[in-house]
Amino acid sequence: MSQAANKLDWCLKKAQKEGSEHRGLIIVAPDKKKAEDHIQKALHYLEVTEYLRKGGYVGDCASTLFYAIYQSLLAIGLRFGYESRNQECTFALMYVLAEEEKITLDKVLLEKIASLNPENKDTSVKLRERMQYGTEISMSKDAYEKMFGLAKRVLEQAKHTVVN
Repeated sequence: MSQAANKLDWCLKKAQKEGSEHRGLIIVAPDKKKAEDHIQKALHYLEVTEYLRKGGYVGDCASTLFYAIYQSLLAIGLRFGYESRNQECTFALMYVLAEEEKITLDKVLLEKIASLNPENKDTSVKLRERMQYGTEISMSKDAYEKMFGLAKRVLEQAKHTVVN
């Protein structure tokens, strides 16, 4: 069993123990409408990102871009019948769905979002955490463009996955 599959199993068991107020991952009926709602929220975060960037608040874009990505992943999860309330569980689910070739997000792309390797410091999660919890108030143009491109790519994959 892969590291992601082990984490996914842990997430499912965690949620089962916690019940309706879980902080893990539960199996639900696939819900296209709810998945589409997550896509709309991801689009909203991209709009907020542009608003912040134009206003000179590029450092705050790390959070809005991260949540555009995360909402896209939640949409994919719901398409396959999973409801997540835990970021690590969502990321593990994406790795497993990719391993099973159910989604077209490849490992390279997933590693840019959240790495199973804690040594990888170049992820959207790490950038968002550094910007949100650190003292920096701006990020480089290069970092912004990479993360914005990543968010758009993941959102497009989510749209494709939910529609098909």
